[in-house]
Amino acid sequence: MDAVATTSGAIEVRIVAPGSAAAQAAQLGYLADVAARYYGRPATAEEMEAALRDHPIDELVAPDGLFLVATDSVGSVCGCVGLARMENRSGEVRRLHVHRQFRGRGLGRRLMTDLEHRARRMGIVDLRLDTRRDLVESQHLYEALGYHRSTPHSGGPYAEVFFTKSLG
Repeated sequence: MDAVATTSGAIEVRIVAPGSAAAQAAQLGYLADVAARYYGRPATAEEMEAALRDHPIDELVAPDGLFLVATDSVGSVCGCVGLARMENRSGEVRRLHVHRQFRGRGLGRRLMTDLEHRARRMGIVDLRLDTRRDLVESQHLYEALGYHRSTPHSGGPYAEVFFTKSLG
């Protein structure tokens, strides 16, 4: 865990190990939400297991990555976001998610702002990310934070809209 955790109100944002209980809870919440939106129904246990297997977060550790988790005052996971260092001092944002009951409070913006600050400290000069077309709330947030639509930079099955931002 990160010794320099940032706290604002009752929500704490901190770096956690990908194998930690908080990271696993965050990832399951993320996958359940995006899978349900994709399928138009709750994801099955088999679909969740496949998603965990096919999209691991194990590489999101220092010195070339991180995984941030937001928790409330009783330790419930509120949201998450990950960062992976790429080539040429670039970074890729992964897994931004705010649990439904914590939306509308600026937590997505806070997670992204915290991630950008930490990326700068890691020497990363620009960030890129991708999302699905149907995740319009995320697209609006990225644009509000200064991300610009860009050409495709990844080829994942759910990568449909691409963004970049200079941290300079």
